[in-house]
Amino acid sequence: MRTIDPKPGAIKELMQSVNPEAPIVMINLLKFNAQAQYPTDSDHDSCTGAEAYARYSAVAFERIKQAGGSVSFMSTCMGTLIGPDDETWDKAILVKYPSFKAFIGMIMAEEYQAASVHRTASMENARLIMSEELEN
Repeated sequence: MRTIDPKPGAIKELMQSVNPEAPIVMINLLKFNAQAQYPTDSDHDSCTGAEAYARYSAVAFERIKQAGGSVSFMSTCMGTLIGPDDETWDKAILVKYPSFKAFIGMIMAEEYQAASVHRTASMENARLIMSEELEN
């Protein structure tokens, strides 16, 4: 199933069920469009989905740092051993945040919101899974 944005109410639901001050790790699974899908009235130059994601990342990664977070892992996906045949990914990224509250503040920031047009244009499919890091 193609999904690129949170389900309506998902953030509010999570906010009510988790400690908003506890550290989190966001697991990002990304599948890029071959060609970025900007709105028809957009003035953005044509590019690939991966290039549009790089435009988004230039802002998002800086906003992550400003929120006290960090990209702790980023990789190119090579194949799926367990999973639906029609679900493949281009990139996996783990982002640590000091809290869910810090994550929410980051995505609500005006600069981040403006850059999100590139993320939306870049994505064919995505998963964003909030997790809590466990100690070994």
